[in-house]
Amino acid sequence: MSDEVRLIYWPVLQGRGEPIRLLLEDAGIPYVDAARAPEGGFDLILQYRSGDVEGFLPYAPPILEHGTLRIAQTANITMYLAERFDLLPEGEHVPWQLNQLMLTVMDVFAEAHDTHHPVSTALYYEDQKAEAITAATAFVRQRLPLFVRYFERVLERSGGPFVLGADCTYVDLALFQLAEGLAFAFPKGFAAQDRPRWAALVEAVRSRENVAAYLASERRLPFNEHGIFRAYPELDVEPVAND
Repeated sequence: MSDEVRLIYWPVLQGRGEPIRLLLEDAGIPYVDAARAPEGGFDLILQYRSGDVEGFLPYAPPILEHGTLRIAQTANITMYLAERFDLLPEGEHVPWQLNQLMLTVMDVFAEAHDTHHPVSTALYYEDQKAEAITAATAFVRQRLPLFVRYFERVLERSGGPFVLGADCTYVDLALFQLAEGLAFAFPKGFAAQDRPRWAALVEAVRSRENVAAYLASERRLPFNEHGIFRAYPELDVEPVAND
């Protein structure tokens, strides 16, 4: 392996690879989005999924290769990149605090995904639509408000605009992506949440020079009905019951 940074993720999705892309783009770290390269594609992903690669074996994308290192899991990858490229604010406990927050962000990613595939990822959405409506209702009315209140408290205690104060971290980039995804999938449910500090964080991230350039580029794929966040109108339930 060379010292180049290689991201291996599904070439048609933002998904769990997008927080990693945002970190790389914001920090100006050159990288290869390997599955989007001409010699990549789905065949490259399937090589890793089938175990047809040498060395340490990841379970599934996103996968990062850097030098002799190969690791998977979004939170693990972003923690590594932040440490390796000196992107962490000062503080003895900062790496672990950020990792805790990032793991929580990825919990919300997973719960949002499971609203449209609550029974099985092996089934089409249409085969579990009734269960999906039940799952989405519980997510929007019960789970989402808890997560929003938590992130708001974190930002209140940090003094903002970011989770640790003045310095933008990979967690803030991931919270930006999470907000964008929730707004796409649950426009009514997410808009109704009381989240002024999180909204300010989103705008602060959006205005960062490298992030803005990335968002305006072809490298930033649009949300679609194949990813984690999907815009099914029947799942965008009212945030509180009308009874």
